[in-house]
Amino acid sequence: MTASDWKTLKQLCQIPAPSGNEVSLKEYILAYIRQHQQEWRHQPKVIQDAAFQDCLLLVFGKPRTAAFAHMDSVGFTVRYQDQLVPIGSPRAEAGTKLVGEDHLGPILCELQIEQADKDSPKQAKYQFARGIDRGTELVYECDFRELDEYIQSCYLDNRLGVLNLLKLAKTLEDGILVFSCWEEHGGGSVPYLAKFIFEEYGVSQCLISDVTWVTEGIQHGDGVVISLRDRNIPRRTFVSHIVALAEESGISYQLEVEGSGSSDGRELQLAPYPFNWCFIGAPVADAHTPHEKVHRQDAQDMFALHQYLMKHL
Repeated sequence: MTASDWKTLKQLCQIPAPSGNEVSLKEYILAYIRQHQQEWRHQPKVIQDAAFQDCLLLVFGKPRTAAFAHMDSVGFTVRYQDQLVPIGSPRAEAGTKLVGEDHLGPILCELQIEQADKDSPKQAKYQFARGIDRGTELVYECDFRELDEYIQSCYLDNRLGVLNLLKLAKTLEDGILVFSCWEEHGGGSVPYLAKFIFEEYGVSQCLISDVTWVTEGIQHGDGVVISLRDRNIPRRTFVSHIVALAEESGISYQLEVEGSGSSDGRELQLAPYPFNWCFIGAPVADAHTPHEKVHRQDAQDMFALHQYLMKHL
């Protein structure tokens, strides 16, 4: 990882792209491609039009494998009066700074959490000097911190996965890089993306470039995580092949087993096509909060393993 990579990650984390409104991040990625693609070893076909909504695909050579990274993040939608409705599953404390923009201009407000009594559901609200247009999306204000061993920021989930795909693009000869939408709020874009890559290119093996959580079995600094299962169970033959390649590569990795959580892999598994998929990502602490934290070496291992797999699968 270079200083330029961390700079790009900071820029990615600062771009608002809550589920359903990923267009700003897509435009950043397209601008990044225009600026840097002449430095890449191989030139991709860039696929993005109305048929793919706000999603984006880069197709290199004769692809055998596709890597998916979702562009969207958690956040809030302004409801009525000062009420907020969550986008995905944000986990933020009262007083968290939220940013957005409506027809009157930029917004910097505070998250408030109210509860009538202990048996009542918690209600998210905003505190601001004026009313905010209903339907306005609010996201965490970005405080990107570069520490000695760690990077801490909102939206490492999944801007780290997006950065991974942009790094893959520098050297990739054969493969498809897929930037998807809506993952944090139940998905919806992967089915038509999956249909396209299978029917157009015959690609049926996929890597999920995303982040997972630090748990009692997954620790910072122990390497990239290969998920054996989460709420969904991928095909064991394929996952075992991934683990064997990881062992062959010499890159540090950890094996994850969970019973909850999901990713773009869920929609690949539900698709009416014979997809093999595996989730591979760096572990973060404090997921879906403004203070997600990743170990620098875990991020480096994530990038390195994806590069190795895209070449050898």
